[in-house]
Amino acid sequence: MNRKKRGSRKKFLLVVFLGIVIGVLATVSVNYVYVNSSKDSSCMACHAHPHAEKSWRLSSHYNNRSGVKTSCVDCHLPPKGSFNHFYHKTKLGIHDVWSYIIKDTEKIDWDSKKELEYAQRIVFNSSCMECHVQLFPEGISDDGITAHLYYEDNHEKLNLQCISCHLDVGHYNPDYSHSRMTGIPGMAQSGPTEIFEEAATITSFESYTEFIPGTGVSFEMKAIPGGTFTIGSPDKEAYSQDNEHPQKRVSVSPFFMAEVEVTWNEYWAFLAETMTEGRIVPAEVMAYNSRDDIDAVSGPTAPFGNPEQGWGGGTRPAITMTHYAAEIYCKWLSMKTGKNYRLPTEAEWEYAARGGTETPYFFEGNPKKFSDRKFGRAIFKADTAVINSYVIYEKNSRNRTQEPSKVHPNPFGLKNMLGNVMEYTADYYSEDAFARLPDGAVDPKGPESGTEYVVRGGMYSDDAADVRSASRRPTDHERWLRTDPQQPKSIWWYSDIKGIGFRVVCDVPEEIRAD
Repeated sequence: MNRKKRGSRKKFLLVVFLGIVIGVLATVSVNYVYVNSSKDSSCMACHAHPHAEKSWRLSSHYNNRSGVKTSCVDCHLPPKGSFNHFYHKTKLGIHDVWSYIIKDTEKIDWDSKKELEYAQRIVFNSSCMECHVQLFPEGISDDGITAHLYYEDNHEKLNLQCISCHLDVGHYNPDYSHSRMTGIPGMAQSGPTEIFEEAATITSFESYTEFIPGTGVSFEMKAIPGGTFTIGSPDKEAYSQDNEHPQKRVSVSPFFMAEVEVTWNEYWAFLAETMTEGRIVPAEVMAYNSRDDIDAVSGPTAPFGNPEQGWGGGTRPAITMTHYAAEIYCKWLSMKTGKNYRLPTEAEWEYAARGGTETPYFFEGNPKKFSDRKFGRAIFKADTAVINSYVIYEKNSRNRTQEPSKVHPNPFGLKNMLGNVMEYTADYYSEDAFARLPDGAVDPKGPESGTEYVVRGGMYSDDAADVRSASRRPTDHERWLRTDPQQPKSIWWYSDIKGIGFRVVCDVPEEIRAD
């Protein structure tokens, strides 16, 4: 009996011993995998991004005077020791290995991986805050100190990531700048071959080419015949929103509208002539004294960083300016040309965008056919052949604005009405604007007052559902200015929206209306 007990005890101890050995080996093995898979070399071995390692070694997180080198996991995982750290490490590891095995690196849009929208999904702000307990780097300006103090006290309320301002600290990007812009990028290019002395003269209701006197800049204006149309969308239209109802029949008078959104060539001409060093005019005061005195226009201050985003200027749409700045541009252009340029009303914009059609788009196609929001899109891809020819949106934009030549015009000869960038209108925004609108209204305008304005047309990152002719949304002034380091914040430039611009309309002269 005692012998049996001793035998059982030995077996038990042997099992315990083996269990401990196996546990230790398993722990050592898991730790070995954990430690080695967290090394930069392991990350680089799996990641196929051709610029990741090079740009990392050039960044301030690696190449700095302190000698401290920030590793991949320090930014791309939550702080070490937390459950979230191990959870996201496992999740990210599985995703990366799977992508490494099945994805064709030649078909990946690497440029989009450099954009803020993507970076915000793969960088953990908690790790930024853990590492940067002291938020004030050497050489920081007074504006920077103010911005950092404000962020330190309000970062939870702001729901804003450090990466929103510091996109290049982990991976150096020569096109990124987080400092006040000095000079006009557009002016650094080769000068125009001809400087226009006079603006175009309108003698009949026909499309014309406008010339901005004193510059080499010109642009096309299309004659939009007046007419009656149905504003808004029917309830049965796919992805229709409540703020597009109820539909109303309204009429608009003839007007001229720019073929494309205001380009950087046009906007830089405005900045070169009017840009100021200080914000000398409050937002509620018009920045001109007389329609006859162009020199009285007080234009924008220089933005922080380059508003072109490194995407290129030229004929690409000018972006990131505020509604106020767009209005001042129109007033400047009016004084330069002797015509009445302005922002379109919401009714004018939709009438022009539809081009005489009453379908979801001015071309054939159902939004469900084009949208990625339709159930089953992970298996059955959207048919983009038609929409790609007319709209710059999520599927063909490469996550940035594109030149007008990339798309075909609508029936009125207007390009990019439904995509590329959202466009300001003159109307204040109201969720129930169409409910207030009388049926049969002529040249309707929006509410007499408000806090936000109507923007129309989609932007380069929008799904096909959001680029329908009836789609409408409000500006979001405070959110679009969250990271502006200035106090008070700029009245000219937005810091947190890239896909906003505008196009101009011109009133038909009275003498031509009379004819």
